[in-house]
Amino acid sequence: MSNRTSRRTFLGVASAAAAAGSCSRPERLAQSQKAAANRLALEEFQPKSMLVVPEHPVKRARFPVIDVHTHISSIFRSRRSAPPIDRETALKQLDEIAKWTKEINLVRIINVTGGWGDDLKRNVNDLQERYNGHFVTCTTPAWDRIREQNYPKWQADELANSRKSGAVGLKILKTLGLYLRENGREGPLVKIDDPRFDPMWEQAGALKMPVFIHVADPDAFFTPTDRFNERWEELGNHPDWSFYGKDFPPKPELLAARNRIVARHPKTQFIGLHVANHPENLDEVSAWLKQYPNLHCEIGARLGEIGRQPRRAHKFFEQFQDRIMFGTDGTPNGKEVPQQDLVPAMYQAYFRFLETLDEYFDYAPSATPPQGRWRIYGIGLPDSILKKVYHNNAARLLGWKTV
Repeated sequence: MSNRTSRRTFLGVASAAAAAGSCSRPERLAQSQKAAANRLALEEFQPKSMLVVPEHPVKRARFPVIDVHTHISSIFRSRRSAPPIDRETALKQLDEIAKWTKEINLVRIINVTGGWGDDLKRNVNDLQERYNGHFVTCTTPAWDRIREQNYPKWQADELANSRKSGAVGLKILKTLGLYLRENGREGPLVKIDDPRFDPMWEQAGALKMPVFIHVADPDAFFTPTDRFNERWEELGNHPDWSFYGKDFPPKPELLAARNRIVARHPKTQFIGLHVANHPENLDEVSAWLKQYPNLHCEIGARLGEIGRQPRRAHKFFEQFQDRIMFGTDGTPNGKEVPQQDLVPAMYQAYFRFLETLDEYFDYAPSATPPQGRWRIYGIGLPDSILKKVYHNNAARLLGWKTV
């Protein structure tokens, strides 16, 4: 069977098989042929819900919002899927983004991938200074220098330089743990809790720069891409997102290494991105938040996960209302993170989840849900918690004025 055929699921075959038991052989053959002719590819299956329930779309957030997790600076970078964009065109796009984000009450946006050195300075100039703090940016480590003998001290010093340049935090991509190797493309993967990074973690704490850390992906990305995988369709579209097999560490190992860093550096504040990278198990995330007072989390790109467990999610938000922040993992035009287009509809899905008790609505503004074929339910947070999640938890951690 070809890969193309094996990646398709067809509908209607089961009903034909059930009826075949009472038919003669020629009749069963005819029914089988008819069923085959009526096969429907899964990607063409777009059912419309017949459920009639109250709907309360939220166009503007009830309180001012800080999005702690975006990739705005990607608008300046050339992409493999699009021609390079010149600076003036990028700035025009940013002008438009700045306008509509203010209209929906998004008052501050953190660009987490601001780079380091000259790249960081350009991002600070084009984002923070040009837009008077509406956009702010984080720095990222210089992974290509880790093999240098003086790297630990150099990276800690560079973090201080980044702070002086205007960076508000340190972003750790899943490069660490899943891609970064000792000898370029060869050699073993570098461990997340490698002691070479200890001076950097300590420096972040001393500089009061939160660490926005992403160390793993959804559970389904670490299991076989087979008929039991609930993200089979997503992984079929993006096979390179799978971390199953080869020499990739199991997901629990990655998370345990992250937690050892958090424990080893209690004066440094860590923000576990994507609900601390384990929204599938809020009990486990809750245990971490109880154990590590310097660990926080945000909800970027995991609305589909927390939104399908509304009762457990509401309890989670209630219990850790001072430690959860609003984030989206949004990217202009959705080129870098295809499932999270930086558009008003994407934000409004988050607002609806947090502010209403609506049932069974789409978690992403697209024809085919990007993560799985399910819908979500609102958790209707009270204003006292909503204000913290939307704004004050992030503001407090970053030293900004609360509302």
